[in-house]
Amino acid sequence: MIDVTQLPHDEAGMIYAIGDIHGRLDLLDQIEATIADDIAKSKNPTPLICYLGDYIDRGPQSAQVIDRLCSYSGDGVRRLFLKGNHEDRMIDFLVDPIANGPAWMKFGGREALESYGLIVPIELSDADWNNLRDQLNAVLPDSHRNFLSALLLGVRWRGYLLVHAGLNPERPVSAQVQHDLMWIREPFLSSERDWGFKVIHGHVITEQPDFRANRIGIDTGAYQTGCLTCLVLSNDGERLIQAWSPPPAT
Repeated sequence: MIDVTQLPHDEAGMIYAIGDIHGRLDLLDQIEATIADDIAKSKNPTPLICYLGDYIDRGPQSAQVIDRLCSYSGDGVRRLFLKGNHEDRMIDFLVDPIANGPAWMKFGGREALESYGLIVPIELSDADWNNLRDQLNAVLPDSHRNFLSALLLGVRWRGYLLVHAGLNPERPVSAQVQHDLMWIREPFLSSERDWGFKVIHGHVITEQPDFRANRIGIDTGAYQTGCLTCLVLSNDGERLIQAWSPPPAT
C-alpha cells in the first residue's frame, strides 16, 4: 500500500478517531474535553487520538482549528493527523492559485481564507487569485505551514486502517494511490470487499455513523449539523463519543 503509518499492536492501547471538523473549533474543544475525561476513566496508559482530516473550510474557524491542533502537548496523549481533501486543496492553492482557487472556493475555501483575516472579493480575476495566495502566504504561521506539510495519509493499527476518504476496490491493497485515500467516494462506499481490515474514514456526510462489515464512516457533518463524531477503538470493541452544538448563525 502507499505509505501509511504502521503502529505496532501494543503501541496504542486505545485509539480515538475524530471525524471531519471543518472549522468548528467549538465542537473540537468540546470533544477533546470529553475524550480527556474518557482517557482518565479508562486508565489506559497508551491512548492515541487520530484526526481523520478536513480541519478547514465551510465552518467559520479554520485557522483557529489548525492553531488548536498545533498547540496540543504535555498531556501525555499521542496525536496523529491525517490529510483530508480540503487540506489537499489548500496546499494546491498555495502552489497554483489560478488553477486551484476556483474549485477550492466552491467547497469552503472562502471561509478558510476569511478565518485568516483575508477579504475575499465576490468576483475574482487571475490577479485576485494570485493576490489572495500572496496574502495567505504572508499571514500563514510557520506552525500551520509545518502542520500541513506533515499530515499523514493513513494509519494502520491492529485490524483497522484509518484514512480520510477510503480505498479503491478496483486496485490491490498494495497498489492504492494517494488521491484515493483523500478523495474517493464510489466505488468505495458501495463496495463489500473484504480488505482484511476494517476501514475507518470520514469525507462523506451521513446522518449517523455508518457501520458496515468492511468500513465505518464517521463524518456526521459537523459544520452543518452541529455534530462531531469520535469513534473509540479498543480491546473492548468500538463505541462512539459525540459533541453537539448548533451550527453558527449565517
